[in-house]
Amino acid sequence: MKKISILGSTGSIGRQALDVIEKNEDKFKVSALSCAESVELLCRQIEKFHPYAVAVKNESDAKMLSEKYKGIEVFHGNEGLVAIASMQDCDMVLNSLMGMRGLAPTLAAVENGKDIAFANKETLVAGGEIVMAAVKRKNVRLLPVDSEHSAIFQSLQGKQNEIKRIILTASGGPFRGYSLEQLENVTLKQALDHPNWSMGSKITIDSATLMNKGLEVIEAKWLFDVPFDKVEVVVHPQSVLHSAVEYMDSSVIGQMGNPDMRIPIAYAFSYPERLDMSSAVESLDFFSLKEGMSFYPPDRDVFKTLDMAYEAGKRGGSYPVVMNGANEVLVDMFLKGMIRFIDIQNMLMKIMEDHSPKYGLDLEGILEEDRKIREYVRKMI
Repeated sequence: MKKISILGSTGSIGRQALDVIEKNEDKFKVSALSCAESVELLCRQIEKFHPYAVAVKNESDAKMLSEKYKGIEVFHGNEGLVAIASMQDCDMVLNSLMGMRGLAPTLAAVENGKDIAFANKETLVAGGEIVMAAVKRKNVRLLPVDSEHSAIFQSLQGKQNEIKRIILTASGGPFRGYSLEQLENVTLKQALDHPNWSMGSKITIDSATLMNKGLEVIEAKWLFDVPFDKVEVVVHPQSVLHSAVEYMDSSVIGQMGNPDMRIPIAYAFSYPERLDMSSAVESLDFFSLKEGMSFYPPDRDVFKTLDMAYEAGKRGGSYPVVMNGANEVLVDMFLKGMIRFIDIQNMLMKIMEDHSPKYGLDLEGILEEDRKIREYVRKMI
């Protein structure tokens, strides 16, 4: 019985992870759950899965839960996330938090010997160097949950030295084929209407700007220890081929399937075995693909965040930290109606051009750079 703590259990990934656990209750036990503010849903999850501990954002919610559930340890704040990520009665931590909140608990889990099922790309974007060093030092597994990185992981199976290139697929988002002029007038409703995937609002906007793919490029560099010039982004609107690896002999091996996040979640939980997900996930119907699968280069003249991410990753140091933190604030401002969609990439370009980098950052240094850029962007707007 593998004991799993879920950071971000009320989000999209967290809910689907619990669905996988529920369908395989003979194999998995929930050790801990966490949420920011969706406490009502968290209560329903507590009553269904009976975790040993929970963590919430606010102290007042923690007090309420302590009174309501006497046999459960209750934590709050960032310290609470670290506590449930490093608790003794846990074998694996699913990090499905959004943004930089995932960095400290990920490091805490690794330092305490926990395997990580990883769906928090911002942690590797900002802290890849220190996270991967800790993973190697503690000899734990870092198993990707993002569909693209799971596909790469499944296609590699330990053959890193034979890679010619990684083919990282992108749906292209809702604005594939748009011009810069058309992006000037897109609405929030349009930006949140992803053609293939059901995701949280932040990642959906990142998909629309292609920043999500830029973050995944940096994540792939750290996860698979490859240089940036071996990671190629290919737009594949049907989202059937989730990503692939081309080997030195020019063979291409990829992973295909219906777009359902429970597939990579289940594989991360059960690796190196596979779970029977046939009752939950529909098999891929090849005859439904009679119209074919298409592949295009990303339009870098319109969606400029992709090249920004490549450049930030290559420069290293505080560049990815600043890009990630500024992007999070800008996306939040767009979601609140304070800026236009096109302003996200326009402002981000200016911020990156003006940045004076720092190198050799530890955890505290990364968090401080993140704090400063967020404050700067809010003041700028």
